Amino acid sequence: MRPAILDHCSGNKWTNTSHHPEYLVGEEALYVNPLDCYNIHWPIRRGQLNIHPGPGGSLTAVLADIEVIWSHAIQKYLEIPLKDLKYYRCILLIPDIYNKQHVKELVNMILMKMGFSGIVVHQESVCATYGSGLSSTCIVDVGDQKTSVCCVEDGVSHRNTRLCLAYGGSDVSRCFYWLMQRAGFPYRECQLTNKMDCLLLQHLKETFCHLDQDISGLQDHEFQIRHPDSPALLYQFRLGDEKLQAPMALFYPATFGIVGQKMTTLQHRSQGDPEDPHDEHYLLATQSKQEQSAKATADRKSASKPIGFEGDLRGQSSDLPERLHSQEVDLGSSQGDGLMAGNDSEEALTALMSRKTAISLFEGKALGLDKAILHSIDCCSSDDTKKKMYSSILVVGGGLMFHKAQEFLQHRILNKMPPSFRRIIENVDVITRLR
Repeated sequence: MRPAILDHCSGNKWTNTSHHPEYLVGEEALYVNPLDCYNIHWPIRRGQLNIHPGPGGSLTAVLADIEVIWSHAIQKYLEIPLKDLKYYRCILLIPDIYNKQHVKELVNMILMKMGFSGIVVHQESVCATYGSGLSSTCIVDVGDQKTSVCCVEDGVSHRNTRLCLAYGGSDVSRCFYWLMQRAGFPYRECQLTNKMDCLLLQHLKETFCHLDQDISGLQDHEFQIRHPDSPALLYQFRLGDEKLQAPMALFYPATFGIVGQKMTTLQHRSQGDPEDPHDEHYLLATQSKQEQSAKATADRKSASKPIGFEGDLRGQSSDLPERLHSQEVDLGSSQGDGLMAGNDSEEALTALMSRKTAISLFEGKALGLDKAILHSIDCCSSDDTKKKMYSSILVVGGGLMFHKAQEFLQHRILNKMPPSFRRIIENVDVITRLR
């Protein structure tokens, strides 16, 4: 079907680069003509600093890009001159599963290079509870490229409940495009590598997609394409269940077809920082021989106890990453000092490797959003805490802002909740839009 020409001028223009600016930020960067000699940098990807081997992919370059973006936003939107930042303090929000070295470098950049007088570093999930006025809740952050789940109780993020999933709203847009192609999408020139087309697909997803299972059958739709230096075009097409299937992929992430990367990330111990006098590796290295011997004996006894790994690492393995790391550290030090007998050392090492294998298998799984929430809540330390989390689930981020998303997620959690909690919990309150 040929499009109708609405206007010979779309009304949109490429960003003016005739004065050759050193950098462009935000929408100005998105609307740079591909023929202009600019490299587009994305300093954050999948919720972490975008370190990669290409141009601008080093840690130093990524931090420089973030400094430029923040400085530009502070001057343009807050109207604060950079020379006055010495009179201001700031709050740095970091992911629940964070890289300690990256946080250290960001803090150094904010204080030493940007010139803020002070800084408070806080986790996103905890600040989300503060902003919503809730004291205890399960935070589900569905972003553009990642989804994170964490349980927060009285302002404390429970370490063992943290999960980060490598999919988000942009993957829903890509899935929706694939489904529309199968349904005869009329805009044949659409390319995922084109920035303008990606913005169009995001707009179509936000406009048409929903999670209302009462809506069915084919419906007529239309959309406009207004690319810079091109005529404005009007397309008409029909869509059916594709509008429901695309957002449902968040619950069946194998649909996204993501390969070549870890799908699920757990919270691990940091690698240590030689400049930190309170670093656990430093404290371990300076412990007395008696303390090391007592700790190694206790860990050897705990390592000899079998731990049953289920498909979702529930129950007594909920604190697995913490115990795994502590045993890695202690095994290394105790073996060097001859504190373990040969057989005991081999048994502990075997248990350690089995734990490593289980974690690796779990992190390779593509957990659906509902399963990730259930796993996170099940990793809470007590039944009282689990009850609190099942009773209050707060969804933040823009990746799940679909019609009827609240009812859809609530229904799936209720159906998959353990029967023992289903009997005692009066209501599962899923909050997607704060009043």
